Amino acid sequence: MSGATVATAPDARDTEEATGRRSLVRRALRHPLVVTGSIIVLALAVVAVFGHWLAPFDPTAMDFTARFAPPSLAHPFGTDDFGRDVFSRVLYGAAVSFEVAFIAVGISGSVGVLLGLLAGFLGGWLDELIMRVMDVLFAFPAVLLAITVMAILGRGVGNAMIAIAIVYIPIFARVTRGAVISVRGREFVTAARAMGQGPWRIMLRHILPNALGPIIVQTSLSLAFAILAEAALSFFGLGTQPPAPSWGRMLSEGRSFLHQAPWMGIFPGLAIMASVLGFNLLGDGLRDVLDPRSNR
Repeated sequence: MSGATVATAPDARDTEEATGRRSLVRRALRHPLVVTGSIIVLALAVVAVFGHWLAPFDPTAMDFTARFAPPSLAHPFGTDDFGRDVFSRVLYGAAVSFEVAFIAVGISGSVGVLLGLLAGFLGGWLDELIMRVMDVLFAFPAVLLAITVMAILGRGVGNAMIAIAIVYIPIFARVTRGAVISVRGREFVTAARAMGQGPWRIMLRHILPNALGPIIVQTSLSLAFAILAEAALSFFGLGTQPPAPSWGRMLSEGRSFLHQAPWMGIFPGLAIMASVLGFNLLGDGLRDVLDPRSNR
């Protein structure tokens, strides 16, 4: 009889966890911010992935006979000062922005989560050391720190990814540390320690999965700011280099022709705004859904 009870306990626990996951998915699908943000992000992701096939023109091809052509059926977003199709350049620029954002946030998230996990779980002198280093990085404004790193590493998309990643490591470290501290004293962690499980097993199997909520939300918000950071670096000529299209670079090129050809700056600016809005809406919605105090 007791053997039957032991055999069914894991099944009951698995069933409860599966039910909780389904409930979480249903709440997410009903949340207007999650739905709206997901639609915007997915649409832009499709553009980023398939923009090479959707673009009607080569984004670097020049046609001096069509310089400053206003938006039309042939050129939906008009042309720039070199006669290049702005619509095609916006589509190609989406791939650059998303690639930089996802790789940079992936690097910063991996390093920051690891540092926050170690600091929050082990505590002591290691916690102090990691957090003081993060405080030093926090002392610099984000864009200024990225520009400083770029000045050391040099221009280019690859260095822009590294610079943006360094900027966001302290954010992930702090968010993870706070989530870990709130989890490490719970009963299942105490039970795992009593069973003799090692610190890495406890951190990766028991603590990290239960601290993922704030990390997921921060990832979505960081993607929005990473797109802004890439645009800012390219605007200052430190990120994507010409003639490759980049939303920030297009804004920089269009500022000299605001009166003559305002579409050169309007459309890449709208693309940046839509991307940031989508990720912010998604992040805010996920924060509500993953908040256990929320009644949504």
